[in-house]
Amino acid sequence: MNTIRILRNSLIIGLTIFGFSAQSKVVLPSVFSDNMVLQQKTTAAIWGKADAGKTITINTTWSTKHYTTTADANGKWKVMLATPAYGGPYDITINDGDEITLKNVLIGEVWVCSGQSNMEFPVSGWSQVVNYKQELADAQYPNIRLLQVEHADSTVPLDDAKISGGGWQQCNPQTVAGFSAVAYFFARDIYKKIGIPIGLIHTSWGGTIIEAWTSEQTVKQLPDFTARLNKVKTLNKEQSKAVYDQEMAVWQKEYLIKDPGYKQGMPQWAAPTIDTTGWSTMLLPTEWETAGLPDFDGIVWYRKKVNIPEEWAGKDLQVSLGTIDDNDVTFFNGEKIGETNGFNVLRNYTIPADKVKAGEFVLCIRVLDGAGGGGLNSDKSKLYLQTTSGARMALNGNWDYKIGLDFKDYPMPQLNEGPNRPTVLFNAMINPFIQYAIKGAIWYQGESNAAKAHQYRELFPAMIKDWRQQWNNRKMPFYFVQLANFFPVSYQPAASAWAELRDAQSGALALPNTGMAVAIDIGDGADIHPKNKQEVGHRLALIALAKNYGEKIPYSGPVYSSYKIEGNSISIQFKCVDGGLVAKNAKLPTGFFIAGADQKFYWADAVISGDKVIVSSPRVSKPVAVRYAWANNPVCNLYNGAGLPASPFRTDSWVDSTATRK
Repeated sequence: MNTIRILRNSLIIGLTIFGFSAQSKVVLPSVFSDNMVLQQKTTAAIWGKADAGKTITINTTWSTKHYTTTADANGKWKVMLATPAYGGPYDITINDGDEITLKNVLIGEVWVCSGQSNMEFPVSGWSQVVNYKQELADAQYPNIRLLQVEHADSTVPLDDAKISGGGWQQCNPQTVAGFSAVAYFFARDIYKKIGIPIGLIHTSWGGTIIEAWTSEQTVKQLPDFTARLNKVKTLNKEQSKAVYDQEMAVWQKEYLIKDPGYKQGMPQWAAPTIDTTGWSTMLLPTEWETAGLPDFDGIVWYRKKVNIPEEWAGKDLQVSLGTIDDNDVTFFNGEKIGETNGFNVLRNYTIPADKVKAGEFVLCIRVLDGAGGGGLNSDKSKLYLQTTSGARMALNGNWDYKIGLDFKDYPMPQLNEGPNRPTVLFNAMINPFIQYAIKGAIWYQGESNAAKAHQYRELFPAMIKDWRQQWNNRKMPFYFVQLANFFPVSYQPAASAWAELRDAQSGALALPNTGMAVAIDIGDGADIHPKNKQEVGHRLALIALAKNYGEKIPYSGPVYSSYKIEGNSISIQFKCVDGGLVAKNAKLPTGFFIAGADQKFYWADAVISGDKVIVSSPRVSKPVAVRYAWANNPVCNLYNGAGLPASPFRTDSWVDSTATRK
């Protein structure tokens, strides 16, 4: 067992894993270990705790300079080391009477890699990238070093983070398997091009919101988050539960009133004789997100007519609906026959014999889903109507459906715990590293904020500026991934929260030293975690290589610059058109919508003319606005000659569909 591990075990036995406790010798935070990477050509901090008043001396093998400091009254100390240009390996010796040596230290470029599940997505773990077996076999890069931060949340800023594997790891097939694929491919492309050692601090958590990754200093300045931040700061666990129970009791009373499927407490949409003109059709079983209701949480009513044969009359019937995400109330001809809460519970209800007569009847299911996937999600063999003797009628197929209540308009109360609260991930998973010198950050997040995309227009640039202030580096590079295409292909112009989120991400490019990797062409309509993470990492690496490492290469696809109305058409000017504009795999570009003053969008005809695209439609004689790739999963094909896709955009500033969602 090496010295660092002994010290770390001593720390765990002490007062807390995530802080420093009084020790008889120097204690280092978990970011310092063998195999670490320090940022080149800067003054890099090394800090820790020791007995109050102790003298700490630090020596490095890249320099003859000796650094000396004294632990303050609380035992804290910090030294700023001058680092050379990249190289190594080196040793760092820290001595307060007992000597600690950090071995195999490299000087290079350190990047923080953060976000939600698409950043967390491993090379091979809970999912796998494309061609993962070969990628693992090839992952022999000892000069790429990996630091894996474990999940944690905190209502106060922490001094230290919990790290997997005991500290920094050299990149090899074993260590990279569970590591962020996007981060690894980003570093690999840079390293293969310029040979500088790369250190990756991977600190992400799937399904999390951006405000959780932002410090209190910034969040408290955003009025939308005042109440939620106050809960985080002032309520303990018991108080939070009491407040949640009160809020939920009120909500449960009111949401029945707000659901038009009920009238004066009666389930009018379950009645057999109501007019269902205007209801839509859905093929069940399926989660509704993949069948016309993307990114929807709330209440949906389903109805299906069934014909009971003569021989079934007067017999008990079993209704099997499989599992439903999350809760259901089920009716037969307007009368309730069952109710179940829980996404993983099989639904088996009985229609009493005295209710069973020959003829046409209506089955109705009211489904409530609070988050994530919603709807009937079992195999189709689980949907049936059956007699006690075993005669069976399949219930899979087309059902009529109608939205009862969208929780975006009437959100459910949230318990004040877990990672999705303002500041708590910054406190636990970012704050421990803000003294550590880094080159920049890469970020892949936004899916969990898409329902409130308009709010992201303020949140995202605020977080970028927040991190730069925390690291005391206003020019810190910050590169991010625009949301990939997801959900069923969008064939008609429509409002899209995901399109609005992408547009909010594009808006952050107004900040200096930012860059955006467009992923609108490498998503998966059926999987929110597309597996081609190689290309995502590659596109991020192109930005860094061009902006930070002196490579004269294209790093962006076409970017909307300006527009001009010319009679019945609109001319769209682009920048970043390296090699010219290209309609990939087609003669003409697709994905353009056009609208007049009535704000109704129609598919547009588009023609490339130099570094412009001319857009028109016979249905819009006086156009005023154009949108491109404005959908959850758009059909679009505009690229530049470098093979990079154009970013979705809009020329208008009309009100977002998510503008009222707080």
